This record gives sequence, C-alpha cells and structure tokens, in this order.
Amino acid sequence: MSKLKKLHDFFELKVSQYNKPSFIAADPICIPHLFTKKQDIEIAGFFAAIFAWGNRTTIINKSKELMQLMQMHPHEFCLNASAKELKKLEGFKHRTFNTTDLLYCIEFLNHHYKTNSSLEDAFLKNKKSPNSIYEALIQFHENFFSLEDAPNRTRKHISTPAKGSTCKRLNMYLRWMVRKDNHGVDFGIWNKIKPAQLICPIDVHVARVAKRFNLLERKQVDWQAAEELTSYLKKLDPNDPAKYDFALFGLGVIEKY
Repeated sequence: MSKLKKLHDFFELKVSQYNKPSFIAADPICIPHLFTKKQDIEIAGFFAAIFAWGNRTTIINKSKELMQLMQMHPHEFCLNASAKELKKLEGFKHRTFNTTDLLYCIEFLNHHYKTNSSLEDAFLKNKKSPNSIYEALIQFHENFFSLEDAPNRTRKHISTPAKGSTCKRLNMYLRWMVRKDNHGVDFGIWNKIKPAQLICPIDVHVARVAKRFNLLERKQVDWQAAEELTSYLKKLDPNDPAKYDFALFGLGVIEKY
C-alpha cells in the first residue's frame, strides 16, 4: 500500500470519527445548529466563527449569550431591532470583541440583508461564483467594511488573505456553510461556493499535526501555509479537501497528537 493511500485511509477514519452529530455539542458549530431558518443559521454561524478563538466553552457561552440578546431571532433582530433593543447590547464583550464591533456587525448585516437573501452573496462579486476562496474572502472584506462609519478597530476581527492572514475562522465558517454531506454537522446551505474550492482552516494545532504527517513544509502559519496544506489534502480528495479539517482538528486539539 502506498504512503498516500495509507494516509488517505487513516484520515478518512479520523473524519468519520469526528464528522458526526456527537461532535456538535462541544464545538462552536452548535450555535447555528440552534436554528432552522437559513438566515438565522448564517448569522449565528458568523458570530460563532468570529468568536472562535480561545476556550471552546467560553466561545459557545458568549455566542449563546449574544443569540439570547437577539431574542433567538438573529435575522429579524439585525433587520428590525429598535434603538432600545440595540442599547441592551451595550457592555457585550468577548475578549477583544466589544460593543462597538458588535453594533457595526449588526449594521453591516442589516445593510446586506435588505437587498440580499443570503450572506453568501457578500463573498461574491456580482453574485457570481468566485474563482477562488482567496478572491471570495477579499470580496467579503471589501463588502464588510464598505459602510461609511466602519470602525478601524473592527478590522482585526474580520481577516483578509490580502494581508497574509490564514483567515482560519472565516475558512471554518465557509466549511460550515458550504460542505455538503449527510453527516449532520456542516450545513451545506450555500451553492455558489463549491466544496472543492474550500481552504482547510489552519492554526498552530492543525499546522503541528500537518507537519508531523509531512503535509506542510512552510514554517510560518499564514495564508500560504493554508493553501499549501489544502493543496496536499486535494491529493486525498480533490472534491472535498476541507473535510480533513475534522481529522486534523481532532488529532491536534482533542487527541493532542
């Protein structure tokens, strides 16, 4: 058996181990799973992904707190919240994400959903499928900060590959929205961005595991590393490389491999 086939079989085993409903409860993806309406899933997933650094329990608790402040109807809240309702958000904070950042995110979502039925369109130019995730993430960053009063401080929470960022949290969010399978974890509710285009989310844990399996040579954990890792994963499955995020995350964070 070739080295590549052995790796493929091992990673497929790990994907099947983690890509199942029992994975959801302890992961930030549990937040969008609280909802059934497409736009609620998109918004809940967006905030859960943006908050996803640090302790997972804290991420989940802060995301739930925000959803409760939005009366468990995030789409309706972003479109129609009164000044009094928005004032109740004052004091909300998750690490360096504060009320200023939150209110701008809501303002952007309000602006976007007034003319678009899906947040996927914010990643697209002229609502057409992107040539690459690099292009889609740059488009999203430009759209997100296109409003006149966009605060400079909020830019650190919405990354862009144009500055070399891995865009780990946004790539994770795209995985949630785009990947299509029957395992009940990822949603697969977006159609213009394709699973084959996805970039595997990478952080220091994933990079460590990737290097142990000789999937990654680049020392710096940046956008180029994310592309290099994904390029290797496409050898294992060209149509769905991001599914191996389950294997790499599980080995790195859960199994401390």
